[in-house]
Amino acid sequence: MTHRRVRYGLVTVAALLLGCSSGAGSDSTDDPANAARVIDIRIANGAVSPANTRTEAEVGQRIVLRVDSDTTDELHVHSAPAHTFPVAAASGQQFDFTVTVPGQVEIELHHLGRTVTTLLVRR
Repeated sequence: MTHRRVRYGLVTVAALLLGCSSGAGSDSTDDPANAARVIDIRIANGAVSPANTRTEAEVGQRIVLRVDSDTTDELHVHSAPAHTFPVAAASGQQFDFTVTVPGQVEIELHHLGRTVTTLLVRR
């Protein structure tokens, strides 16, 4: 009887952990192909994180930029069409867009002159 309770408890804990987890950089949805690609950006004391990374995405996939910043700036998304998002000195900002053409798309901070990431957009 004790082994059955322990086994049940372990299965329950595992199920809870799996149910609460989500892949890094994506929203949890029932269809992984439609999951948003989430990029968390932090700007503090002139430093940007991430910086000069590569992020994979699919054509038509929703891209979400979540930004915490201690200064104002502009995020430029060099896609067709291009997107510009005003960054305030605030936490919890969110900007989203989709890319409809495959290729490389740079996301940069205009005033700091830094590339946050390059999206590698595939079909």
